Amino acid sequence: MSRALLIVDVQNDFTEGGALAVEGGDAVAAAVTAFLAEHATDYAVIIASRDWHDPDGDNGGHFADAPDFVDSWPVHCVAGSEGADYDPLLATDAITHHVHKGQGEPAYSMFEGTAGDDTVGAVLTAAGVLSADVVGLATDHCVRASALDAIAHGVRVRVFTDLIAGVAAAPSEAALAELAHAGAILAESRDA
Repeated sequence: MSRALLIVDVQNDFTEGGALAVEGGDAVAAAVTAFLAEHATDYAVIIASRDWHDPDGDNGGHFADAPDFVDSWPVHCVAGSEGADYDPLLATDAITHHVHKGQGEPAYSMFEGTAGDDTVGAVLTAAGVLSADVVGLATDHCVRASALDAIAHGVRVRVFTDLIAGVAAAPSEAALAELAHAGAILAESRDA
């Protein structure tokens, strides 16, 4: 049975000092790197996503001068910018597929992006992936959406709760409850 590791949006704009910083983002980046050092060979594919928004326009209403922080946001993760780069504490050498999402439109799930010419679903299917572990940022937005889409793709999902961080406590707890209800296993990376 093939397994995948899905690393969601561990980018400069979502870690400390970024445009939409998540408290604990740098710690997640460092912890994912430590996890990869011990467990990268456990996975058939390791897929990492990044918001990769167009520099011009509002990206389908995703960017706003007066954002509501629900459907619209300040400018972040513009393609090719430092903010869109992976956090420097995240080692990327074991990543097999790099996904860009949100190019000109809102996108939360890594399944809405592409890895070159392939979709995440196509990569998982081609590798015979039946289970995936999900880590990254932010629990209450892109981690939630990516894990739900993995479940919808027919993959058994574990979310490593020690390798994620959310924007806010209440919506992050709600997201984890929703994921558990949808069939995800909430675990810690020591259970890998």
